[in-house]
Amino acid sequence: MGKVETRGLNVYYRGGRVHALKGVSIKIEANKITALIGPSGCGKTTFLRAINRLNELNGARTEGEVLIDGKDIYNGNIDVNLLRRRVGMVFQQPNPFPMSIYDNVAYGPRIHGIRNNKLSGIVEDSLKRAALWDEVKDRLDSSALMLSGGQQQRLCIARALAVNPEIILFDEPCSALDPISTARIEDLLRELKEDYTIVIVTHNMQQAARVSDFTAFFLMGELIEFGETTRIFERPKDKRTEDYITGRFG
Repeated sequence: MGKVETRGLNVYYRGGRVHALKGVSIKIEANKITALIGPSGCGKTTFLRAINRLNELNGARTEGEVLIDGKDIYNGNIDVNLLRRRVGMVFQQPNPFPMSIYDNVAYGPRIHGIRNNKLSGIVEDSLKRAALWDEVKDRLDSSALMLSGGQQQRLCIARALAVNPEIILFDEPCSALDPISTARIEDLLRELKEDYTIVIVTHNMQQAARVSDFTAFFLMGELIEFGETTRIFERPKDKRTEDYITGRFG
């Protein structure tokens, strides 16, 4: 059993007029990096957001099952707030809150009732895990908006880590970053998979090949092919996968 498993996952938008995901079944392994690739509008981000039920905030209807540790997260008894604590998310554009570096990281733990005597340790540990502590430890009271783009994205990763998730979803986390910042984020992802299950949406084929253990190729809402990244990139079974990876379309 994978850490995350979907069975016949369908997602519809606009009152059912847009069928964004079509019967997707997949198993995502724990403590691995799974990359989701495919052209724009193919369903990658919709699939990602299905894992923490963010799609329903946009009025989407979901059918099928999404299992985490064998339990369907679309079961009516699931606490969605607890789910989103277990499944953190880092978005395409760095989105630090307009507050201090410290308060950005402490925000989630405070919501969950953790008070000041533990907060400082959580903030420090999260910033260290996000490879940002040494750069900001002397200015934790400074505005997070003063950080560079790459630092802001690592701060958002620290903010996600601070609530102790099990799974972290990344939606093109490097698309707005320079090559040096991108390399730092990729190094960080490799380190984080020791403790977390990671799913990343990326348009960058080289990035998917560099950082992921498994790759899923989506096209027009369907999962076309899924497997170990080396096999997908070197010996794809489906001609459409090969054509996308080699740049013939997309």
